[in-house]
Amino acid sequence: MTDVTASAPATQDRGRHRRTGDRIYRSSFFLLVSTVVTAGLSFVFWVVVARFYTASQVGLATSLISATSLLATFSLLGLNNTLIRFPAGREARNAQISQALLLVGIVGCAAGGIYLLGLPLYGAKLEFVRDDWMSAAAFAAFCGCAAASMLVKSVFNAARIPEYNVLIDGLTQGASKVAIPALLTGLGVFGIVASAGVGYVVTVVVALLVLRRRLGFRADLRTRGTRLREKFRFSVASHVSNLVNLAPVLATPLIVLHQLGAAEAGYFFVAFQIAAMLNAVSTAVGEAVFAEVSHQESRFRELMLRSARIIAAVQVPAAAVVVVGGGLLLQMFGAGYAEHARPLLTVLAIAALPVALNTWACFALKLAQRMRHLIGANAIMAALSIGLSIAFADRGLVWVGYAWAVGNAVAGVFATVSLVRGQATSRNSTSLSTAPVDEAPGALTGPYDTAVTETAEAWPGHPDEFTRRPYADPSAFGAAAPYPAVPSQPTGPFRRPRSQSERPAP
Repeated sequence: MTDVTASAPATQDRGRHRRTGDRIYRSSFFLLVSTVVTAGLSFVFWVVVARFYTASQVGLATSLISATSLLATFSLLGLNNTLIRFPAGREARNAQISQALLLVGIVGCAAGGIYLLGLPLYGAKLEFVRDDWMSAAAFAAFCGCAAASMLVKSVFNAARIPEYNVLIDGLTQGASKVAIPALLTGLGVFGIVASAGVGYVVTVVVALLVLRRRLGFRADLRTRGTRLREKFRFSVASHVSNLVNLAPVLATPLIVLHQLGAAEAGYFFVAFQIAAMLNAVSTAVGEAVFAEVSHQESRFRELMLRSARIIAAVQVPAAAVVVVGGGLLLQMFGAGYAEHARPLLTVLAIAALPVALNTWACFALKLAQRMRHLIGANAIMAALSIGLSIAFADRGLVWVGYAWAVGNAVAGVFATVSLVRGQATSRNSTSLSTAPVDEAPGALTGPYDTAVTETAEAWPGHPDEFTRRPYADPSAFGAAAPYPAVPSQPTGPFRRPRSQSERPAP
């Protein structure tokens, strides 16, 4: 007779692992869909704007909206990574999110104000925003809301419910932006800026409502134990890494414009935007596995290998499709684009493979908290991409693509080697899951590591990892659970039915 009791744990363990694997696919899918939806509605937004505003107004507005996005990115301070990598315990999770949102919002508003003050130095044609105090205040507020909307995405990723990013960051923000431009034509250039800004405001408001209803979030600025101060160095290091990674994206178009002219810069922009959709695959999978490993560090190796297989299975065929059909894609923009940008797009499509390697390895380094190597990898990528572009751009647009490919390939190899060496060293001393962390008194140690040590106290006696993560149920945010907790059954939106062995005897 089969021993059901003995076989139940193994069955449950296999089921749990299967659900985690499915969750990586699911999270990656929704993160990629969110990127596609956002890009698609942004395209519709600019089509609508072009119908109601002059070309000169659109040109000035693009500068202000691009500045808003850039300032918002600078204002994140790496807290978007910290909220995922080091979620606070049950009692402090509300405070962690509240304080992070407040800090990012304030920094975003301040950054917007500083940008306006410096306009005489780098944007004399945009000084009309600074001259009107209402427009200046609105612009600064839009910068703060843009930063907060970016941070909220990380909250949903940490909760492993990225489908809400499709609904909020994609559909809600996009629809809000598209609906406004026709109503604000009387404001001229600032009407376009305000249309985008209203989208950021609506996104933050809707996101907070969803957090309150879906996860029981409540504003809390008093509770201690948020881990934001303790993990400040991690936040800063990850923020510096992100900014260094962003440098080639900002600098390369300027290099092309300076050395090859405005027409070539337009060809480069279109080709790079198409390639960016390819690169979004590895980024989406990386963000998904970043959230999963943060909750289950004991499965670091397994989940990272799984994510590598997912990236390879999707990225290689997608790159091949762009290489073969790139000409047809570019024909949508005009015959000139198909003629001049096709070689560059082919190189960028092939370069999506080393970009994927670099992205995957950098997410792994970030999870392993090897921040110096992470910054080093991004610095290598930025230095080679920018340096080679400056050196060889005058030979033709395709050489800029070669520079991008070489920079990512070398950085990817460096990051992967650093990761493998670090893992080898870790196996000789201590596993990743038992790396030193700031443990609260009585925190649970063992195979469940930093992401759940503080939270484990909130659910004593529950061996399943689903009961020990901060988002196991809405009461993790301080709200009352919508159903009674049963000692042998996890509660919350991720609860699972008890197996036969767990049910009480009749």
